[in-house]
Amino acid sequence: MRIGIVCPYSFDVPGGVQNHVVDLAETLITLGHEVSVLAPADEDADLPAYVVSAGRAVPLPYNGSVARIAFGPVSTARVRRWLTNGEFDVLHVHEPLTLSLSLLAVLSARGPVVATFHTAMTRSRVLAAAQGVLQIVLERITARIAVSALARKVQVEHMDGGAVEIPNGVAVAKFADAEPLPDWPGECGPGTGGTVGFLGRFTEARKGFPVLRDAFVALAATRPGLRLLVAGPGDPDDLYDQFPAEIRDQVTFLGLVSEADKARMLRSVHLYVAPNTGGESFGMILTEALAAGTTVVASDLDAFRRVLDGGRAGRLFPTGDAVGLRHALSELLDDPMARATLTACGDQVVANFDWPMVARRVLEVYAAAIEATDGRVIDQEWVGLG
Repeated sequence: MRIGIVCPYSFDVPGGVQNHVVDLAETLITLGHEVSVLAPADEDADLPAYVVSAGRAVPLPYNGSVARIAFGPVSTARVRRWLTNGEFDVLHVHEPLTLSLSLLAVLSARGPVVATFHTAMTRSRVLAAAQGVLQIVLERITARIAVSALARKVQVEHMDGGAVEIPNGVAVAKFADAEPLPDWPGECGPGTGGTVGFLGRFTEARKGFPVLRDAFVALAATRPGLRLLVAGPGDPDDLYDQFPAEIRDQVTFLGLVSEADKARMLRSVHLYVAPNTGGESFGMILTEALAAGTTVVASDLDAFRRVLDGGRAGRLFPTGDAVGLRHALSELLDDPMARATLTACGDQVVANFDWPMVARRVLEVYAAAIEATDGRVIDQEWVGLG
């Protein structure tokens, strides 16, 4: 099968949707399919052979964060050229309601279109302003995939249609086989030691880093040797300035890490903490931590609760509650048997998210979309953006 996949967000900056697209593409290629991915990226970016650059992206505030997208007449022309050259059996777009390449690709497509919705956002000024165009986009989508129950609920209640729920995949072996970083995770015994990890934008409010910071500061005062390993974008001074001078040497900042080093980072901690305060529709980092065999401690968000099987595969604490997080960390660091029980359940849970299994479910949606269009070419053409 010839498959075209469109990512709306720039490959110059790592992110959950970008990682999803890469892993899906590589899994489909491994299964014997021809795949081409179109994404925003600088012309000189180091891209996989199957990725085609649609040009440089621009930042746009979106869903409490900043998305780097590509839009306009030049992008429209590049999308159309890629579609013509690809002659795809099916087009798979991600986040088609974002003002970027996916939306443009749907408007230019002339065959079956599958769309994956990653977020559970229901309102946006940008979406409201473009409501007419978005209705045309939705009408041209043949089949929809939602990565979570929350994202599917948005489709049913706000987008006048259903969706097949297929979760984000995770390359389990890549994380399970990664080597820990040198000298990590170190000792962990009752009342002393232990390593806690966080990955993400520590300056972004909804990631909840201040909740973890407060819990760590309080715990470090009574737990000698406790360490915090942080990875993600940001200025080191902005991170270290959040901690009292006397414990800053217990905090290590890796900065922005590659996918390989992310796997190593997750293998280097006793507990991975996701203190997010909201805006999450799935929890990709949780499945990655589970795949690495790391015990997960997470905010009691609905999306996280679903991934962690209601708390059987990881410890949940009240969202935004630093005291509750501190107690959870202390109990688990002191109890290796409790950590082992959680990670054993995590192994069972994450097996359902392994990419080969997920990709086969996606292929079933492709086949259904192709059958639904019965080889017909959509005869109307959108010319308003190009």
